[in-house]
Amino acid sequence: MITNFDQLFDHLRSKPKKRLAAAWAVDDHTICAVALAIKAGIVDGTLVGDEDMIKDVCAKENIDPSIFRIVHNPNELKSIAQAVEMVNNGEADILMKGLCSTDKYMRGILNKEKGLLPPKAVLSHVVVIQNPNYHKLLMVSDIAVIPAPDFKQKLAMVQYVSNTAKAFGIEKPKVAMVAATEQMLQGMPACVEAAMIAKMSDRGQIPGCVVDGPLAIDVALSAEAVKIKKLVSEVAGDADCLVFPSIEAANVFYKTNTQLIPGTKMAAMVAGAKAPCVLSSRADSVDTKLNSIALAAVTAK
Repeated sequence: MITNFDQLFDHLRSKPKKRLAAAWAVDDHTICAVALAIKAGIVDGTLVGDEDMIKDVCAKENIDPSIFRIVHNPNELKSIAQAVEMVNNGEADILMKGLCSTDKYMRGILNKEKGLLPPKAVLSHVVVIQNPNYHKLLMVSDIAVIPAPDFKQKLAMVQYVSNTAKAFGIEKPKVAMVAATEQMLQGMPACVEAAMIAKMSDRGQIPGCVVDGPLAIDVALSAEAVKIKKLVSEVAGDADCLVFPSIEAANVFYKTNTQLIPGTKMAAMVAGAKAPCVLSSRADSVDTKLNSIALAAVTAK
């Protein structure tokens, strides 16, 4: 089982390299992250964007541009479409967001004729968090794509976080359906839907993982809290995955980890498309973007 990002990189070095296409890859963070991933031996990288801008960044960062395949496209929207087309044509296994905004990037993925969305599929954002205060990695959803997930979308989110956990070597991931309380309160829709999904798991309707909920965040992550509250649960206190009831809750959890807990490391991608799509903020660090490339590489087919 992979328990940190260093182990993930070691694992990927023993596997065939994946091919990455970065859309509108004209910023220093994206170019540096792809360069580091290439040097780490985990991907072959293509940068799609304005060639002069790319080479200017390479010069400033002392990066040899010859390590990349550079596809010149001076138009932001067209470069996104071209990178998506590379994935559809089998030229790339991973799509990555460069300096383009998230809405433009997602429009390229969601394009009905030329995008990466399979029929009837649900796209969701998956984040992997390495928190120094937790004993293993956490797979979390949905931070950035689904504002208010309905029941069907929550089932897809469970599948995506558990599939991600399996890519890290966890045979039967423990998935916590997070709510404001672990009590079954009928007046709180998050509690009701969490209980329904947990019962589906009990009856074998969600194979390959074990799901429990509703679980407040303290009992999902703290064995001590579980003991104090006398909660009986296979998941509580040892969750591998957290599925949040709304984008607000998930986003606050994510940013609390990044802003207030030194030493926390992150990776982020969109799951459910034809290929993993690296999706981190334009302001995210090179380290987060590099980890996100590794996450996409370990989940790519």
